[in-house]
Amino acid sequence: MPGSLCSVAVPDLVQIRGQNTTSSEQTPLPEDAPLVYVETFGCQMNEADSALIKGQLRRAGYGAAQGPEHADVILVNTCAVREKAEQRVYGRTTQLLRHREQKPNLVIGIAGCMAEHLRDKLETTAPHVSLVAGPDSYRDIASLVDRARAGQRAVDVRLDKTETYEGLDGHPDDDGVSGFVTIQRGCDKFCTFCVVPYTRGRERGVSPREVLRHVRHLADQGYKEITLLGQTVNSYRYEDGDFAGLLRAVSRVDGIERIRFTSPYPVDFSDAVIDVIASEPKLCPYVHMPVQVGADPVLERMRRGYSRAEFLTLVRKLKGAVPDIAFSTDIMVGFCGETDDDHAQTLSLMDEVRFDSAFMFQYSDRAITYASKKLEDDVPDEVKGRRLREVIDLQETHTRASHAARVGRVEEVLISGVSKRGDKMVGRTPRFQSVLMPLDVGRPGETVHRTITGSTGHSLRSDPESPSTLPSSEP
Repeated sequence: MPGSLCSVAVPDLVQIRGQNTTSSEQTPLPEDAPLVYVETFGCQMNEADSALIKGQLRRAGYGAAQGPEHADVILVNTCAVREKAEQRVYGRTTQLLRHREQKPNLVIGIAGCMAEHLRDKLETTAPHVSLVAGPDSYRDIASLVDRARAGQRAVDVRLDKTETYEGLDGHPDDDGVSGFVTIQRGCDKFCTFCVVPYTRGRERGVSPREVLRHVRHLADQGYKEITLLGQTVNSYRYEDGDFAGLLRAVSRVDGIERIRFTSPYPVDFSDAVIDVIASEPKLCPYVHMPVQVGADPVLERMRRGYSRAEFLTLVRKLKGAVPDIAFSTDIMVGFCGETDDDHAQTLSLMDEVRFDSAFMFQYSDRAITYASKKLEDDVPDEVKGRRLREVIDLQETHTRASHAARVGRVEEVLISGVSKRGDKMVGRTPRFQSVLMPLDVGRPGETVHRTITGSTGHSLRSDPESPSTLPSSEP
């Protein structure tokens, strides 16, 4: 798991049939069109893949269900990075079986990394799953769904060394403000704990022409912010093109105001990329840079390719080039052979960098990895749990301090929508900090200047008395 692309579970949002406005090419569906519900576990790459799946199915005449109870087909797009994710997916597909009481012919399918990883187990452990689609099968997802609805068991988990889904647009169910563009698929790093090279295949870059087409498409749809996605996104190569050159090209697309990327790999963070972040105003001053641990012996066993000192040098270079830059990271505790001293070095690295936020988790054995086959998972669960609590507590301190430091500042906030409670507008600063604001502050997609008046600990607040202005470049 090179970065946060496989670090966080994100529930998918769905739209009502007929609400699809992401492509002017689409024609209305008949009222009796079969409905598909897609539920997403895992990372932003999975979110982007779910949009791709829904786009393909929409073009094949399938509508989007409001919820699983309305669906003729339920697809669970899965993550196989941690053991708990697999257990959640097994449990979720079992829960979904209850909908067969109303729809006996309901098709339940699994897509994504877990589909490939567990292809030989699913038939016995989850016999109610009649469709299994790996990450490289989505170009043909409609035919797989058709076969499953016809009563066949439809399975396609092959890894394709060339598939980048060029020419295909997804059907995202996001806020219409911030969108994802996949620029790279697969991974060549083979960290000893990671399943990604085995479940998503080897690294291949999407052509710059296709990346720019996709970015322009989102700009035409009114998106203001895009995030470039890749398992090790800054390792991007396509023929003679590199990541720095792609960033500069994307920054020239009219209509896009903010550009982010995730997740970069520390080894491939070139001076040229740092220069782009420092010199291109659309590049946000925020980097998610996974460190995993702070001790060299553990980094070596993980085969991360960098030392603690090299990681800290990179942090200093980025801070020197972009003084107000924000950092997030991934931190793993309890990897094979990790000692109390190793753990203490992780805590001290956190204190030195002071990450603004982090994804934190304990190591779990993944059966197909090098670590599972060659190393001993010898840190007791209770020790892993204690170390994780210590990491979380320290990061909470750093995150609260980061937010407190913004109080009194005027921040440029891109409004994304309404809060879950419905009583606030929500937006993000360029540093990727969430801001809660009054409902009358503006509309999604607008950028406002707001004075930060406080913090909830995990979000910034801009209370009603705070001034709100559009940038001078806005009408």
